Amino acid sequence: MSPVVGVIGGGQLARMMIPAAVHLGIDIRVLAENEGESASLAVSHLGDYRNAADVLRFCEGVDVITFDHEHVPQDVLGALLDAGVTVRPAPDALLYAQDKLLMRERLAALGIPIPDWARVSTAEQLGAFLDEHGGAAVLKTPRGGYDGKGVRVVHAASDGDDWFAAGGDLLVEELVDFRRELAQVVARRPSGELAMWPVVESVQRDGVCAEVIAPAPASAGRLADVAADIATAIAEGLGVTGVLAVELFETTDERLVVNELAMRPHNTGHWTIDGSTTSQFEQHLRAVLDLPLGATGCRDEWSVMVNVLGGPSTGSLADRFPRALAAQPTVKFHTYGKAPRPGRKVGHVTAGGDDLDEVVYRARAASGFFAD
Repeated sequence: MSPVVGVIGGGQLARMMIPAAVHLGIDIRVLAENEGESASLAVSHLGDYRNAADVLRFCEGVDVITFDHEHVPQDVLGALLDAGVTVRPAPDALLYAQDKLLMRERLAALGIPIPDWARVSTAEQLGAFLDEHGGAAVLKTPRGGYDGKGVRVVHAASDGDDWFAAGGDLLVEELVDFRRELAQVVARRPSGELAMWPVVESVQRDGVCAEVIAPAPASAGRLADVAADIATAIAEGLGVTGVLAVELFETTDERLVVNELAMRPHNTGHWTIDGSTTSQFEQHLRAVLDLPLGATGCRDEWSVMVNVLGGPSTGSLADRFPRALAAQPTVKFHTYGKAPRPGRKVGHVTAGGDDLDEVVYRARAASGFFAD
């Protein structure tokens, strides 16, 4: 019988696991909150991922559970373990992707390079941190933030008053003086086998990943080795199973420090669908099923992925395809089945080739067909 993988969450990451599952002969099933979500082709159950009864019903007949997002509460995950369900990544690893404060504490204990940080619960504590760090810092909510949400640059103790009023501790970090943002994506299976793609450069706009260049320019040698060592230490130190994305700052003094973690396929790895021997989505399924991992070599010297953000203000993405496909026949287009909305990730394009400037041009030109 084919192995059965259950994915909690019906977003675009689950959607992009479907072709990989089909190719590997895996039965993939998806728990979505609502009808019509991105991964609707594989949705077998509708339910609330925060409700243990809903999730347990979904798990019947499933060999392993994995995730489209990291928001499933720990008590629900605990109920799955109590019921004998195999969960990968395991709850005690996923915890560090769910809570930024716990992540910082654990990475510090592992000796991983991270920004200077503190746990704060009052304006006075925030003010003291600002005084010690030149009057500027980054304030984050520990849970639920993504794509720039739950993150703000602060310059005064009062800049966090609204978040403090909601109760609970916040994470404050030094404002890192960085040259660029990088990401190292790695996969690990329960047996301990690791596979890693090249370190990539990510370009952010308004806190959202806009472009990814693989491999990161001028990264061969020491930088690539350090990024790989950091990702390996985290994957092994946290006991991660599946794909792990480690977002990094390359500082102006040529150090690498960890910014964020994601324990699932990640936006910075989407280029692997078309640009690598094994995509991050196939690799994730291999890893959670403890199958041998695939090769991670590049198909082209350069791959550039550009997100389609927002989409057209009139009509649909499909309306734009005839012109886009005709104009850029070598570019690969991916859509997520989402309605256009300002700032929303509704798809991406990937171009590959030997000349980086030309590849960037083609990728940007292709994505431009979907913006007004």
